[in-house]
Amino acid sequence: MNSQIKINGRIISKNHPPYLIAEISANHNGSIENAMQTIKAAKESGVDAVKIQTYTPDTMTIESNFQDFIIKKGLWKNRSLYDLYKEAHTPFDWQEKLFNYAAKIGVTIFSSPFDESAVDLLERLKTPAYKVASFELVDIPLISYIAKKRKPMLMSTGMASIEEIGEALEAARSNGCKEIGLFHCISSYPAPLKEANIKMISTLRKEFKVEVGLSDHTLGNIASIVATSIGASLIEKHFTIDRSKGGVDSAFSIEPQEMNNLVKDVKNSFESLGEDHFRRPNCEEENKIFRRSLYFVKDLEKGEKINSENVRRIRPGYGLAPKYLERILGKRVNTSVKKGDRVHFDKIESIDEQ
Repeated sequence: MNSQIKINGRIISKNHPPYLIAEISANHNGSIENAMQTIKAAKESGVDAVKIQTYTPDTMTIESNFQDFIIKKGLWKNRSLYDLYKEAHTPFDWQEKLFNYAAKIGVTIFSSPFDESAVDLLERLKTPAYKVASFELVDIPLISYIAKKRKPMLMSTGMASIEEIGEALEAARSNGCKEIGLFHCISSYPAPLKEANIKMISTLRKEFKVEVGLSDHTLGNIASIVATSIGASLIEKHFTIDRSKGGVDSAFSIEPQEMNNLVKDVKNSFESLGEDHFRRPNCEEENKIFRRSLYFVKDLEKGEKINSENVRRIRPGYGLAPKYLERILGKRVNTSVKKGDRVHFDKIESIDEQ
């Protein structure tokens, strides 16, 4: 099965550098100007794409103070879901402006829709792809609706069982989506590095035969770099201009210089992987001369015997390979040689390279 994905002409596969996405999320802090500045900063940091989110508090939940709707733990403890989403959402009437701005400065933009009305808006904006958030992976009707748009779909797998991931993929495929990628994701904010479980990327790729990346909620860039080293095709990281300005997601978001470092580190990590067939790199060739080889270490007259006193395995590597030592011991030289001459078969009687 060909698992390759293409977004705005950029091929996404394990044979290409990871596709790096800056998740803007709520880091606009309620200002469209700040949202645009964040998109610009992400572009200047070198990412492949920026991602926003498309929902309203009313498409996410209902306004209620019942305990079911109050967050009990974590960064947002004691807040109601409605109030959190009211603060964090990116208003629908911003989204065309943000798409147009991203196009103007030359960076790919797409979004995570959280209901059908969001998908309809993104279709009008000609989004090149869709992202499904971890919390929506179990929303099979939403996944089916997105899949019918026949655009690349990236799905995060935080909290999901193997069965739930399989159900989401089946819904996407059966409704016409041909280009699907998964993100390994730990839905904890921030996620502890010791629980990042990066090896799951290989497990998901083997199990589901799709491109797999990392949606990274850990602090720092180590998890993303390690993910690259085991073949992650995509990396998503929350991004903010300035953590000190606060905001719903700022605590686990990286700043422009950190994103720029991540872009470079991920690229270098990918390039360091090389190929999976045996080949010595060209850069080693000139150093072969510093390997050991056989040299005469005493002057010998024609007809004298070679022994361990007059031939040694030393550097440099211009002489015969050390493996031939036992073969030449006891033979006679067929010409006079000087200390420092290379040992070669043509200087030895009754011996050739066979």
